[in-house]
Amino acid sequence: MGKARHYDDLPMNWVGDWAGRRATLTPNHVALYDSFTRSTYTFTEMNDRARRVGTFLRDGLGLGKGDVLSLICANRIEAIDLYLACGKLGVILAPLSQRLKKPELDDLLARLAPKVLVHENQFASLVETLNVPASAKTVLNLDGADQVFTNVVLKTPAEEVNVPLALNDTCLYVHTGGTTAVPKICIVSHRQMVWNSFDILATGLMGPHQNVLITFPFFHIGGWNTFTPLFHAGITSVLMREFNPGLVLDLIHEGRVENFGAVEAMLQFLIAHPKFAETDFSKLKAINTAAAPCSKSVMQVFLDKGVRISQTYGMTEAGPSNFCYTARTDSLEELLTNSASIGTSMFHCDAKIVDAQTREQVAPGEIGVLCMRSAHNFDGYLNDPARTDAIIDDDGWIFTGDLAVQDDDGLIFIKGRADNMFISGGENVSPEEIEQALMKHDAVAGAVCAGIPDQTWGQAPAALVVLHAGRSVGEDELKAHCREHLAGFKVPRAIRFVAELPLTGAGKLNRHAVVAVLT
Repeated sequence: MGKARHYDDLPMNWVGDWAGRRATLTPNHVALYDSFTRSTYTFTEMNDRARRVGTFLRDGLGLGKGDVLSLICANRIEAIDLYLACGKLGVILAPLSQRLKKPELDDLLARLAPKVLVHENQFASLVETLNVPASAKTVLNLDGADQVFTNVVLKTPAEEVNVPLALNDTCLYVHTGGTTAVPKICIVSHRQMVWNSFDILATGLMGPHQNVLITFPFFHIGGWNTFTPLFHAGITSVLMREFNPGLVLDLIHEGRVENFGAVEAMLQFLIAHPKFAETDFSKLKAINTAAAPCSKSVMQVFLDKGVRISQTYGMTEAGPSNFCYTARTDSLEELLTNSASIGTSMFHCDAKIVDAQTREQVAPGEIGVLCMRSAHNFDGYLNDPARTDAIIDDDGWIFTGDLAVQDDDGLIFIKGRADNMFISGGENVSPEEIEQALMKHDAVAGAVCAGIPDQTWGQAPAALVVLHAGRSVGEDELKAHCREHLAGFKVPRAIRFVAELPLTGAGKLNRHAVVAVLT
């Protein structure tokens, strides 16, 4: 007999079978609390559901390894059922954001070429407008009038559908914002999900906690990046369909939540809610912030209630969990002192800061571009080798595009974007995409967009616009026009009309001028 192949390429029974393996280890422990139905499910019950869904996908819809299933729905148990069932079968789950508009979703569906499109009933009208590709032989409404998921899918006899998969087999296709108008589709392998879970658990982000609230949407890697390590470690996931500050406070007050992840805007909504002052925070132990470091003022509110806050950082392509500020003492003051830092790279992640041009590592104290490398790097962009080559080099380093600096204590601080993309409320926003949407209006001759400071969202899109001679249009009309082509978080919060667009000395659009004019 010859030696085994590399283990990342070797099909193994446990890969993708999160539900089956965890049900074997802790069958009667609570896997999930669904805040919508106020129901609890054990790991055995979750595995039974996954087997029924897997049997339906295989026998009823003809899905098998490598097929793509696209999903448009909020955070609900059926999405988890599909994730766990797809893992058993080797089907690639491709969640799509319900916040996107028809042109964006049409583009993604065309490139994903799913065999099945699943959606929940509240998005039926959106789905009806889409150009569903010919590859999609089935469009399935989860909870329409016939309640197909309850009445058919979950009543399918539960068979053992698990197939051996390799760690390098694809688990998810996840779309993410980019620096051009065309969204990128990240190829996320089972290896990436497994190793990212290892890193989160080894770094201690989930702590000793047994009840963790999932706040991030399942159309982001962040949603699955929260659920997977919880399921992996046998921790109870607390599910809500979408972020609702009143509901979050209720769950905290009831003692159901010990830990959750958030972007700062979420924490601001919690603080501003009428229930906040009366909420009992005694069972809430920690919050992990993402997207951008949390401000001292917001941190202080939760620290005063005895809730520790850890700053985290990552990106879909490199993790998505790569950095975490881990307190080096028991002092809460330390967290405030270093509130601007993302800390250090996680246990299983290499990091370096390089010169943007030479790609040579810079010295501590010098600003450069942050690069990361780990076993949970992504496998490139779907059918996009040029952009894949631009972000990952031959040695496996991901070029993040984020400017960073390391201090003498080894802590990393993000200093801005090396490219044009900015982050608004945790969402990656491409200014070029907004500019192209503006220019689809027949009165607009040119546009330049950038992110401007916003107290709630961190940054918000804003634009300078030049009109064609003799044409006129109001700011509100242009915003309404953008809403037809873009997700709501991409619509400019402010539009200023100018005689000419600002340019750099090299003749390129000057996005810094947008910030100067509108702030």
